[in-house]
Amino acid sequence: MTSTTINFAGFTGFLGRGAAPRELQCLMAIAGGASGKEVARALGISEDGVKKRLIALGTKWGVTRRAALVAEGFRRGVISPAAILAAILAVHGAVSDDQVLRIRRGGSEKRVELRVAARRVEQQVAA
Repeated sequence: MTSTTINFAGFTGFLGRGAAPRELQCLMAIAGGASGKEVARALGISEDGVKKRLIALGTKWGVTRRAALVAEGFRRGVISPAAILAAILAVHGAVSDDQVLRIRRGGSEKRVELRVAARRVEQQVAA
């Protein structure tokens, strides 16, 4: 069975894998971070229509929350980031040495930890 694709909101959706076309568009828009109202405007339907489509898809897949619905879509392979975006992220992760991403601990956190530890010792000695 050949599945056709839908590109919407920076994601690629695959038809024929358990989601109707409109449900798939709503799911991809939600995965892109849009609110229900924004999805409704983009698709030209009502906000209640978006909610109904997401509820129908959630019922098919057995999930109740929007975040879980998006995660289930990725897990099932129904939606995926656009190929260009995935390639950019992969290359950036491989060659980037971004200083902001490094975890650093300042001296102030160590002082707070020492104070808490000292108070615990004082309380144990007093008891």
